[in-house]
Amino acid sequence: MKTIKGPAIFLAQFVGDDEPFNNLKNISSWASKLGYKGVQIPSWDNRLIDLDKAAESKDYCDDIKGILQENNIVISELSTHLQGQLVAVHPTYDIQFDGFAPDSVKNNPSKRQEWAVDQVNKAILASKNFGLTALATFSGALVWPFLYPWPQRPGGLVEEGFDELARRWLPILDNCEKSGIDLCYEIHPGEDLHDGVTFEMFLERVNNHSRCNILYDPSHYVLQHLNYLDHIDIYHEKIKMFHVKDAELNPTGKQGVYGGFQSWINRAGRFRSLGDGQVDFKSIFSKLSGYGFDGWAVLEWECCIKSAEQGAAEGAPFIANHIIDVTTKAFDDFADSGMDKETNKKLLGL
Repeated sequence: MKTIKGPAIFLAQFVGDDEPFNNLKNISSWASKLGYKGVQIPSWDNRLIDLDKAAESKDYCDDIKGILQENNIVISELSTHLQGQLVAVHPTYDIQFDGFAPDSVKNNPSKRQEWAVDQVNKAILASKNFGLTALATFSGALVWPFLYPWPQRPGGLVEEGFDELARRWLPILDNCEKSGIDLCYEIHPGEDLHDGVTFEMFLERVNNHSRCNILYDPSHYVLQHLNYLDHIDIYHEKIKMFHVKDAELNPTGKQGVYGGFQSWINRAGRFRSLGDGQVDFKSIFSKLSGYGFDGWAVLEWECCIKSAEQGAAEGAPFIANHIIDVTTKAFDDFADSGMDKETNKKLLGL
């Protein structure tokens, strides 16, 4: 067994133009004062990081690490959620997802995809320069609009979509292998990789690539009514990253998993701040620790009721109190009889 690292905090939902959220020095000082030991950095936000420089220069990465060290903070991982989303976009979402891309590639899906692939590859190199071992991302989606089988899906449609998704990601995964980086797909509604079955469909198509792994976030499983504890038992060898995020699903006679097109506050399924939802974090931390997960426990704040500032302040002690300092000995070692192999044979009548 190994002890989980943390607490850490994903900065994407906090970074902004106002102090202390406006640059890496200020926001890391803020996070440290709250009790966080690590920060997960969104690689697309140039207020925190210049991804081009990070991919090219270890010296630049060392400078970034130095800024963080002044505040007793380290980088847990980089994130490429937005860029990964753009690796595969169904035309239905072209206009909406153009908002994630620079002006130079908007209204040009092929150029946007090229840019996204380049961004993820740069984040792989940057992760190596930082001395990291894992990178977070989304898979993107080609078949998500066909999730519900009505109208009936044409035969082979899903298979063709997953074949293409794998074709786009396989060279990126190979680049991860060259740099020693595990690419961790957040299993998330809206992505083609949104549950265990779809992850396995993709994994098979990328030839069970060793660098194809999972970012585990139980909140997305709660909203799908998926057994998030069983998921750990099944996929623990592939879980290399962990977002600590809470959620609740309270179906009524009027709405259920799909939410009835309502705002977050009015949905049956809602993201909540840590401890305010239904996720059994004690069991999650126990299972992950038992399976030897030694990555970071990273707060991702997304709550429709509580403020980001309160969620962050409460999140650090919540995570710290759930991290298990794993035992290095068995509780009954004191009663070891010290018998040897020959004695065992005698006890068995051999």
